[in-house]
Amino acid sequence: MLTAAEFEGARQVDVRGITKGKGFAGVVKRYDFHGAPASHGAHKNHRRAGSIGMSATPSRVLKGMRMPGHAGNDRRTVKNMDVVKLDPEENLLLVSGGVPGPTGGFLSVHVVKRETEQQ
Repeated sequence: MLTAAEFEGARQVDVRGITKGKGFAGVVKRYDFHGAPASHGAHKNHRRAGSIGMSATPSRVLKGMRMPGHAGNDRRTVKNMDVVKLDPEENLLLVSGGVPGPTGGFLSVHVVKRETEQQ
């Protein structure tokens, strides 16, 4: 069984996990778009994306256009997180900052730099 003692001497780690799933989301939630104004003639248009393509040339929607769809539930890696504390008795590895995924989710931790390595 793998324990926190395996990370003895680690200074920085990469943490990989699956992000929280948010289901089908619009562009405001998915990409932090601002949305339309609430007044000045806006009619049921407040959280929509707005214009998505050009007129005459190339008269199509370009690939990669950010649109509504499934948000979250992606594999993400947070790199070079500093190890704050290692507690082998409690089997804990404390890192600074947020890690991907829900509370109680599974994470994959990879050592990037140990104390014995040169700078």
